[in-house]
Amino acid sequence: MVTHQTIGERDEILSAEDLAALRENLHEQLLFRREQLRQFATASRADDRRVREDAAQVEVGVKLAASARMVLADVEEALSRMDSGTYGVCHLCRRPVERHRLLIVPQARYCGRCQQVREAGR
Repeated sequence: MVTHQTIGERDEILSAEDLAALRENLHEQLLFRREQLRQFATASRADDRRVREDAAQVEVGVKLAASARMVLADVEEALSRMDSGTYGVCHLCRRPVERHRLLIVPQARYCGRCQQVREAGR
């Protein structure tokens, strides 16, 4: 079970209401991404002949489906972290992920500082 958790340098509290809202947001994203992937699969089967004629459209569809699969995996992992009680802990430094960051990106795995380090290394 997830409990109250200290978040950020200013000891902002991730309240039970915050967690409930974040869980709801993640669940909505989960449903949206699953439906999106279902639609991509249906469209690709139904439109095979027509899509073959437009390689650019195929490429865009493939990239959108890959992106949707990545976000879906991130959302599922965030929900799993909520269930295990590790939600809101940075995967690199093990410090709390800032509350404001989680409210914007509920599936965030890294605190703001570690995310910047990761992006700078790319």
